[in-house]
Amino acid sequence: MTASPRYHAQALTEHARALMEKLGMPGDKAQAVAEILVEADLMGNPTHGLNLIDIYLDHIQQGHMQVQGVPDIVKKRPAVEVWDGLRLPGAWLVLRALETAAKSAASYGTGTIVIKNSHHIGSLATYLRRASEKGLVLHLVSSAPRASSVAPFGGRKGVFSPSPIGIGLPATDHPILVDISTSITTVNMVKKLAREGKKLPGPYLLDAEGHTSDDPATVASATPPGTILPLGGLDTGHKGYGLALLVEGLTAGLTGQGRAQPNGLMANTVYMQVIDPEAFGGLDAFKQQMGDIAQSCRDNPPRAGFDKVRLPGDQGLARAASYAEHGIPLAPGIVASLAKWSAQLDVPMPQPLGA
Repeated sequence: MTASPRYHAQALTEHARALMEKLGMPGDKAQAVAEILVEADLMGNPTHGLNLIDIYLDHIQQGHMQVQGVPDIVKKRPAVEVWDGLRLPGAWLVLRALETAAKSAASYGTGTIVIKNSHHIGSLATYLRRASEKGLVLHLVSSAPRASSVAPFGGRKGVFSPSPIGIGLPATDHPILVDISTSITTVNMVKKLAREGKKLPGPYLLDAEGHTSDDPATVASATPPGTILPLGGLDTGHKGYGLALLVEGLTAGLTGQGRAQPNGLMANTVYMQVIDPEAFGGLDAFKQQMGDIAQSCRDNPPRAGFDKVRLPGDQGLARAASYAEHGIPLAPGIVASLAKWSAQLDVPMPQPLGA
């Protein structure tokens, strides 16, 4: 099997930025989106990396993603803001909100921003990493109120989106980055496996009649489509179901925009809370506590089938270090998508390493 071509992260970022700028996106927004997409690939999360550029560019052309303007501040209190994202690029909105919330946390110990009508925001881990490296705790959750691919526990009709929950925790060596879906798998993973002709690791899906399946076509192409089970699956899916309701409360409930209203394609609602540990027990104490528990986990004897116990974020940060040095591997389909848009927009393709 031929190895996937590898590219420098900077070259991919510059290329993605150039493609979006060709479609009229201002440089600051294009840079933010390009960085978040490439950082997802850098951390080994290809479903949320440049795999999304095809959809993003199409949405810019079709007007589903807006490129001009700034969000409306709907409501503001000393440590709380509500934004209408006006369908602007999600990565740019979240990075802007992170900066604003961090300033609030420096004054008040915490800063909370909720955003409605954002375009897709990408991988949560990329934002968690940035905040944690600055000594801040970031709690970030997102919902796609137009999507209904996940069934409630005990049901067989979709209600929720996979609705990720993220929290970044500074520690003594490197941060703990928790980025999990409230569903047992994600829509992007289902679509990826469907394209590759592969099955899911287990019966993670329900067909329209409520029968379990490991075939991604059950959701990706069946008519009517099936649904994804909540985190915990058939046996303990009530836990993922509860977390999905939590996300709805923090996003739709606090923004006032959710499944009760019409929503655009790839619309996201976002809840973000930044906490400054210095306002509490102190950053050094926070890192000491998280570092101690992290080491206890890593020192834990592994059970059969595992070489060692890892912390959330360990693999992503290790991949980021390796890919920064040796290049990011891109699947053939992603390279083909970039090449298509490069030809259409007259933007030269980046050269793979060793070419």
